[in-house]
This record gives sequence, structure tokens and C-alpha cells, in this order.
Amino acid sequence: MEPQAVSFRVAKDDFSDAVSWVARSLPSKVTQPVLRAMLITADDTGLELTGFDYEVSTRVRIPAEIGEPGRIAVAGKLIADIVSTLPNKPVELELQGSKVLLTCGSSRFELPLIPLDDYPQLPTLPEVTGTINPQLFTEAVSQVAAAAGKDDTLPMLTGVHMSIEGSHVELTATDRFRLAMRTLEWEPNAEDVEAKLLVPAKTLMDNARSVDPHLNTPIEIAVGTGENIGADGLFGLHADNRETTTRMLDADFPNVQPLLPKTHTAMASIEISPLLEAIRRVSLLTDRNAQIRMEFSEGQVILSAGGSDSGSAEETLPCAFTGRDELIIAFNPSYLKDGLGVVHTDRVVFGFTEPSRPAILIPEPEELPEANEDGTFPTPDTNFTYLLMPVRLAG
Repeated sequence: MEPQAVSFRVAKDDFSDAVSWVARSLPSKVTQPVLRAMLITADDTGLELTGFDYEVSTRVRIPAEIGEPGRIAVAGKLIADIVSTLPNKPVELELQGSKVLLTCGSSRFELPLIPLDDYPQLPTLPEVTGTINPQLFTEAVSQVAAAAGKDDTLPMLTGVHMSIEGSHVELTATDRFRLAMRTLEWEPNAEDVEAKLLVPAKTLMDNARSVDPHLNTPIEIAVGTGENIGADGLFGLHADNRETTTRMLDADFPNVQPLLPKTHTAMASIEISPLLEAIRRVSLLTDRNAQIRMEFSEGQVILSAGGSDSGSAEETLPCAFTGRDELIIAFNPSYLKDGLGVVHTDRVVFGFTEPSRPAILIPEPEELPEANEDGTFPTPDTNFTYLLMPVRLAG
């Protein structure tokens, strides 16, 4: 049954932030038009805006002057686009028959209602499992999610695997060509909590990007408590006035620990900023983003690409290199730039075993480890590792 009357007045900035956040999670293409809807509920406590497409739910509350309480649904992305262009004046919304009248200053819009009869029941946020610093959450997710796969035929690779043991959390993602792993500490509600979760990487990344960087209160992670952890199949987040749930992936994440080398035959330390600039220049001559070669020797690394009829490029950078022999290895330049972009130190340390085996990229530690008796180097202690498969060297 449609509401008889709804009206409210709300600050433009509050309304714009809320509708844009909810609309971001709404699907562009749907089999059921009702899933494009944004529900707007006006009650004594203000406004609640929600969206749900059976996979992701979003809910946000904001203050507003309520004239007539009630609930309506409109096209979410459309109202977000409209509100983002409005002048910085109060927004007024009123139900008139089968239309929603939205006014702001001299701007006036009439929007069709979306019937609520077929709208799905929004999921309930699971019980809170623990809390985490919002800036730490954003940084860790952004470091790992970049390595997740995008092939929906391999769903186990499209997620971020979250392993929780007490206060220790390990985030891992891989698309078979690279792997990213980040460890961090959080505040669990129970010291003995244990869980292994697989959360869609795209949604988790969207959640991380939408966290207010100035938020001073911890983010609540909600996946249940006790024996019910993960039982709902939902990964929930609550931050300030926003909460969201995501349906977790029902798939087995591969065991990646054997892929991480314990020792290395050579290590190199390079300043990241000039390395990224050199990769961008040299990779202009790569054939369909195929490979960029890196030739390491004492004191330097030579980057090169091309060599066919299309021309070639070469650039030399200073580099602290330690190993028994010179080393030539080749990488996909996009994957290499992705990894360097999420190493949040001035310099990156590479660890190599063989030119045909994966290399690691880690933030530069305070001290590099001494060589073992056999001349190899142990992997330094680190909270972040980016493992990258090399590509076969062109002849």
C-alpha cells in the first residue's frame, strides 16, 4: 500500500552524502526494476535511506525536519545525480499523488514512485564481532583488494580472504598472477574468536573507499559471535551513521602459504617514486602491455622494453642490489605498478629466487636481514607482501 503523505526538509550536504553513498551500491542493470530503488523513510528521528539488491544492503540515517512521516521509494541513482547538482540550499521533498516533488531553491523535479509491493526484506546486521581503526581498515583493504581476480567463473579468486585469530587479522587476495597479503591487529569482542571469511573484493573496496578519512570512532565489523560467526553468510560493517551488509562468497579460498618464499637468492632496494615514473615511460614501448625487463646488478637496475620494429626504451636507476649474480627478470608493467602503488614506504624491497619464480615486493624495513650461511636471504618481517609472477623473458 502506497503512503498517503510524506514530506520533509533536509540540509543539502547531508542529503547529498547519504543518497550518493546508498546509490553507489545499487546495480545499474537489474532484472527486477524494484532493485534500482532507494527507500526513504521519514520518522520522528529523521531520515533513513536504504538500498538492497539481494547481495549488498546499505542503510544510513541523517537528521531532517519531518513534516509528514512515511516511506517512499524512488530510482536511487537518478535522485543521487539530481541532488549532486543542486545549489547549497535546503532540499524539500513531498509526495504528491503518484509523484515525488523535489525542490531546492528555484529547482523543481518530479520523480515517479517505485511501488514497494515487491521490495525485498532488508537483512539485519549480524552481531558485532569486533572493531578496527577506520584508517587502518581503509589502508589494509586497498593494499590487498587490488590483487583480487575479476573473473566471475572463478568466484573463490574474486574475494578477499579474511582470517581472524583473536586480535590478529590476515587479509589475502590473488588472481593467480599476483598475490597480496596484509596482517593487522583489531579489537575483537572475544579474545578467542576464530573465523575464515571470503568477502567480495569489489564491495569491500567500495566500503573502504567510502569510509570518512576523518572518522574518529572505530568501525564495527559484524559477522556474528561465538559459534554463529559467519552463520548468516553476511559481512556487516557499521561506521558512524552508516551500516552495510554484503553476502559472502560460498567458495574455498586456495591455500597460498606454500607460494610465499621463505628465502631469496637476491634482494634489491629501490626508491618507489622514480621507479614508477621510469616504468610509465619505458612501458610506452611494450607490445600490448606484455613485459618490462629489469636487469639488476650492483648499484643499478636497467629497465627496458620493446626491441621489435616498434622501437625500444631503456632507463637506468640507482638500486641497492645484493646477490651472487646479476639478475634479469620481466614483469607485466600494470601488475608491477599496482604493487608499487600500495607499498606505503619511500622505498620498496624486492626479494628474488629465480627469474622464472615469483618475486616479492615489501615495504622497506628498518634493517635488511643478513645473509644465511648458504648465501640466501630470509624474508624480512613485514605486515604487507605483494607476490608477483614474472613473465617469460622474450628471446
